[in-house]
Amino acid sequence: MAGSLLSSSSPLTRRNFLIGTGAAAAALTLYSGEIARHEIDVVPRTIAIANLPPAFNGFRIAQISDIHLDEYTEPYFLQQVVHRVNALNPDLVLLTGDFVTHGSITFAVAYHAAHRCAEILSTLTCPQRFAALGNHDVATGSPIVIGALNSFGIPVLVNQYTAIERGSDRFWLSGVDDPGTSNPDLNLAVPAKPTSPVILMAHEPDYVDEVIQHPRGHLVDLMLAGHTHGGQIRMPFLGPLVLPPMGRKYAEGHFRFNQLQLYVNRGIGTVGIPFRLNCPPEITLITLQST
Repeated sequence: MAGSLLSSSSPLTRRNFLIGTGAAAAALTLYSGEIARHEIDVVPRTIAIANLPPAFNGFRIAQISDIHLDEYTEPYFLQQVVHRVNALNPDLVLLTGDFVTHGSITFAVAYHAAHRCAEILSTLTCPQRFAALGNHDVATGSPIVIGALNSFGIPVLVNQYTAIERGSDRFWLSGVDDPGTSNPDLNLAVPAKPTSPVILMAHEPDYVDEVIQHPRGHLVDLMLAGHTHGGQIRMPFLGPLVLPPMGRKYAEGHFRFNQLQLYVNRGIGTVGIPFRLNCPPEITLITLQST
């Protein structure tokens, strides 16, 4: 009798287990694909910089990265991101690359995505906003992305620098061409003899190792990067499951190399799969502080 009861209940137990496992997997997929992927994390960071001019003590920079519009990042979500940034009322907005996603898309689709992305970004109320290119932008076509951003009043720094001024005080904002796919040139992007701090936009964070070794690397005070998406999927105790080339050493957050500091933003969008887990999309709000 007991043997008969056990044999009849075992298939039911296994079936319930499989059903429960499938339901949990479906719930996790729904959460990471529809909820976690849209949970914006505003990350405040205070970064102390040597010789920061007094006028810039407390200056606030909002960083957005890796938008990847239209593959998995919906226009309405980017609009939400812009709304959150506008509410922060930053002094400067920096956009560190990958506005679109390179893939099996036509020129017309890429052109539309770049212009739609730039159009939404043009609603940023901060008058000072600058961009740098990412690997997907270059692979899709740098002229497409640069033209779209410029047409909506967002300058793109490609091996260039510009002064950010407050009265008679200034710091230098630099941007290199995408380090992973193009020809970044610090000789052009960094002033030869700056008398005030230099902030560098470079899409791939592992490029910082090359910056450190470069003759002008010691002139850079802060480098802002993206590219990694923080790994998108971060498992407890294991960390990110997959990281891209040139984003495997410095996956996210704040790093210090003597005078040079690096901040890696987790990005807004996703690539490969439309999922995030333990790795929410990020808006960074950096407050500069004098030492």
